[in-house]
Amino acid sequence: MKQEKQQVETQSKRVREIEEEIETLLELDELSNEDESIKNDVKEGVESLKHRIEDVEIKVFLSDKHDSNNAIATIHSGAGGTEACDWVSMLFRMYSMWAERNGFSLEIMDIQAGDEAGLKSITFSVKGEFAYGYLKNENGVHRLVRISPFDANKRRHTSFASVSVLPEINDDVEININLDDLKIDTFRASGAGGQHVNKTDSAIRITHIPTGIVVSCQNERSQYKNKSFAMKILKSKLYQLEEEKKKKRMNDLTGDKKKIEWGSQIRSYVLHPYKMVKDHRTNLEKKDMAALAVLNGEIEDFIKEELKNGL
Repeated sequence: MKQEKQQVETQSKRVREIEEEIETLLELDELSNEDESIKNDVKEGVESLKHRIEDVEIKVFLSDKHDSNNAIATIHSGAGGTEACDWVSMLFRMYSMWAERNGFSLEIMDIQAGDEAGLKSITFSVKGEFAYGYLKNENGVHRLVRISPFDANKRRHTSFASVSVLPEINDDVEININLDDLKIDTFRASGAGGQHVNKTDSAIRITHIPTGIVVSCQNERSQYKNKSFAMKILKSKLYQLEEEKKKKRMNDLTGDKKKIEWGSQIRSYVLHPYKMVKDHRTNLEKKDMAALAVLNGEIEDFIKEELKNGL
């Protein structure tokens, strides 16, 4: 309740600030008739205000239970071998650039390098207000079509990667984990090294025996920190599992036969023979340079459209 109250107060404050800004711009607009130099200030103010209004508007759609939480995201390579591993790296770069553009902090929790290039998988946390709410609809399979940089014959390849996004579950949500149900292993980090992966045997893998869920963390040099991160991921996965069970029971009771498939293809990124990014749920498309901008982190329009679509 305390968190919800704080969110309402923050949103109300934003609305009041926008109202004040509108009044200021109206006053400046009147003055611009007498002073030409003020017109540019008004134009810049209107553009800035439009972005702020869009930000407040989108937060209206973020009203689900854990939308305001941090997010834990995992990207796995699918069909496509080295191509798919490179695609995972490209997607991680896209989300990293989006996070930086929007004031979120990002921290790698687990990483597995590809055999030749790219990444087999990567798990990372995105921290900031409404991180989960913004990213939750990125769940699913992302498809890439391009001329392979790894193919000497320059043939077109199709690669797949799956994205999974979980809310980071706060301590006030009770998830009972019996320590006797856990198998905990330590191992040496298997990543490519560099700043993101430690070089000691402090990496942790936790198996939740009753469900078969396996989580790991290898970013920190401290075994304690890696275990803490891994438990955080496990807690989020167990919570998601319980929520899915509740949803299935509700669907059974109401006769709702709609399929809920985590692995469904949600978006295609085509770089050859033309450039286009298309979301298959909303049919929103970005073409040419706008498509390339998506891979540089400009995914806001896709996020907003799917949030509106889900209402």
